Amino acid sequence: MSNFGLGYLAAGIGAGLSVFGAGFGIGKLAASAMDASGRQPEAAGQIRTSMLIAAALIEGATFFALAICIILATK
Repeated sequence: MSNFGLGYLAAGIGAGLSVFGAGFGIGKLAASAMDASGRQPEAAGQIRTSMLIAAALIEGATFFALAICIILATK
């Protein structure tokens, strides 16, 4: 396997791991937020806002990782 092939393989594995990690993280975040909202319904608005901000940060980090993987694959 050439160096380009290994680079493509590494970029694909990196992209897959970053997407898997983001999906797992957002899933755990949403589950915890729903659990907390169920226990304290009066704080559901604040919990939802915090959940959305954290999910946006996770997705931002994921898009950054995907951009790096795409740049490495096309270089």
